[in-house]
Amino acid sequence: MALLENRTAVITGGAQGIGFAVAERFVAEGARVVIADLDGAAAEAAAKKLGQDMATGVACDVVSAEDVERALETAVATYGSLDIVVNNAGITRDATMRKMTEDQFDQVIAVHLKGCWHGTRLAAARMREQKSGAIVNISSISGKVGMVGQTNYSAAKAGIVGLTKAAAKEMAHHGVRVNAIQPGLIRSAMTEAMPQRIWDEKLAEIPMGRAGEPAEVANVALFYASSLSSYMTGTVAEVTGGRFM
Repeated sequence: MALLENRTAVITGGAQGIGFAVAERFVAEGARVVIADLDGAAAEAAAKKLGQDMATGVACDVVSAEDVERALETAVATYGSLDIVVNNAGITRDATMRKMTEDQFDQVIAVHLKGCWHGTRLAAARMREQKSGAIVNISSISGKVGMVGQTNYSAAKAGIVGLTKAAAKEMAHHGVRVNAIQPGLIRSAMTEAMPQRIWDEKLAEIPMGRAGEPAEVANVALFYASSLSSYMTGTVAEVTGGRFM
């Protein structure tokens, strides 16, 4: 049997990048997937790529509790259950502290940290009733070490780790597991748009000597979402090629 047979997952920020790679991996393992993305048209297009019988796309602003609840309800109404939630949606508004505006700080904290809190608490409220479920929160290595020009992003991603551990303690006796992933330099349209000098500097910090692929993060998300990690909660997996050990 496939690892996620008869299970339903909601993935925020799932229309592209790591989120879409997670959706692809989950569908390959038998899951039905709701792709929730700020860009509703992109979410629907991504769902079509995965197959109309296996995926549904919905517009979702994770800063809005109502939007997140609607995405979770879509999973139940369409596929009959809610078994997995991957809180992946995120944005960047990079600037040094001297140049960063309060609005840039607030936007990143709201999308990453508040959005993750909405996804975790609303999913947990449903999952505790069925005494099962897996929540996977996407943090970043920036939340471990801090990055220049990312006081907002690093703070939010570090906060996701604390949120994950606290939620894991609250939900363990309800049969709900909550874990986090900290990706490092992952190849994507956003990272490949970096100036070559910056890319080379980051690459030099990676013992494995290469950037990661979105599918490599998706594999770890699959591990956390499936019964392979049945005795794991409150943990943080670094998918970094050994960067910042």
